[in-house]
Amino acid sequence: MGAIAYEEHYTVEDYRRWEGDWELIHGVAYAMAPSPMVSHQLVSTKIASILTQLTDACPACAAISEIDWEIAHDTVVRPDVLLICKPIDETINKTPEIIFEVSSPSTAKRDEILKFDLYAREGVTWYILVYPDKRIAKVYALNGEGRYIKQGDFDEETFAFELDKCRIDFDFGKIWRR
Repeated sequence: MGAIAYEEHYTVEDYRRWEGDWELIHGVAYAMAPSPMVSHQLVSTKIASILTQLTDACPACAAISEIDWEIAHDTVVRPDVLLICKPIDETINKTPEIIFEVSSPSTAKRDEILKFDLYAREGVTWYILVYPDKRIAKVYALNGEGRYIKQGDFDEETFAFELDKCRIDFDFGKIWRR
């Protein structure tokens, strides 16, 4: 008798019962790496801090780090930093305007391929892949066809993120450890 192909498919309800750190993308469970390295945490904290300062005057926007975004009944991700400019409750289930993923060798493929496609499909306006070891941030903007178009690689420059309710002039030079 031949082997039957079997694949697990999980839901958000399953996810809520798990111990440890996981992401759930289209029903497939992905273990998150152990606590990020210091360089990752420093950059991520700086990004969240800068976004918070830049959006203080905009009551609609909130910068949040390391929070679950429940996209569908079988998809939950935890971006490093997100900016959401709409009313939220205790659970994020609306599409953020900006997502920053601080990439590392253990997360690069997921950030560059799986999340890249997922965030575009979900309508995240701006996706930024940050590489602390190279001191580069790759900025992508969602076009009218639901695809990301690269805006450039940034290290010390300022980039203007145009949002519906505000404009954020983000200085990438401030996120790198001196």
